Amino acid sequence: MDNKDTTHSHLLSFLNAIPPVDFCCVYGSTLHSTDPGKSTMVDYILGVSDPLQWHSENLKMNADHYASWMVLLRGAKLITNVADKLGVGVHFNPYVTWNNKMLKYGVVRMHDLIQDILNWESFYLSGRLQKPVNMLVDNLDIETINSVNLRAAVSAALLLLPPKFTEEDLYAKICSLSYVGDVRMLFAEDRNKVKKIVQGQFDLFQSMYKPFLEEYEGKDFLRFSSSKNQLANISQDCGLPVTHSHISFLPPTVRSQMGMKIGKKKVISESGKVGNGNELGFGSREEAAKCMQKALRRTVMVSSARQAVSGVLTVGGVKAARYLTSKMCKAWRSWTRT
Repeated sequence: MDNKDTTHSHLLSFLNAIPPVDFCCVYGSTLHSTDPGKSTMVDYILGVSDPLQWHSENLKMNADHYASWMVLLRGAKLITNVADKLGVGVHFNPYVTWNNKMLKYGVVRMHDLIQDILNWESFYLSGRLQKPVNMLVDNLDIETINSVNLRAAVSAALLLLPPKFTEEDLYAKICSLSYVGDVRMLFAEDRNKVKKIVQGQFDLFQSMYKPFLEEYEGKDFLRFSSSKNQLANISQDCGLPVTHSHISFLPPTVRSQMGMKIGKKKVISESGKVGNGNELGFGSREEAAKCMQKALRRTVMVSSARQAVSGVLTVGGVKAARYLTSKMCKAWRSWTRT
């Protein structure tokens, strides 16, 4: 068994210690092929149909056998209520030890995951799934549903990019979409985070976005030329018709927010559909891009703040302080490194 198969098998083994899930993916530095042996926290996203039931079963499986069922049920209800009402529907549990490895897992209701993928309602997990992940369980074919999310990410990034850019610029812009406005980026994240993610997983970004770039090339939205280092140089059509097409690929929630920001009182038709770029009345690409960026920034700012508060309340002050300290140390090193 080669190293890749061993790693995959090890990642799957954790699922034997928890109740069944409908979706599971691993993300973060675990995917970096440059340092497979590095001792870092492994990050999981777990999708389940009923978080309350799942947390109850998980606590029962892994808690002290002297704990009463009522105590476990109250704990599960607290976790679920805080995640749903204060957070963005995701409960993260960091510093879980399994087979001498440190894990962090986030649990989300499948309905909420799908809604965020399609509509960017919190732009939290949908933003995560715009970056490379390793899907271990996919009972509801989230990979196919996520294609809508990836196409929207390409269009959003293109609206923010100049007429000419590199392939790395494109992936960096896609990667940064869900970080603009994130309160953690102010003090608790590496300032070079986007660059490190893209450069460390460049081949994975290429394989993820190749179908959509080929689609846009076929529509004459994009033109490619190879550079000396074999990275593609890209030029794009910045005309208003293409701009309207990009807006039409954005999620309905984002288009609705954009329409309201420019004073459109009626952005949703009687059929329930949200207007496209032409119907929203944007007169220039710059206006549309600025409006979209404001809408995304506000969504990310609100969801990241809510999730931060939710995390402190559900994982406890000690764990939360430990996790935050670790993130702030990384951020400090990135700011002080020459």
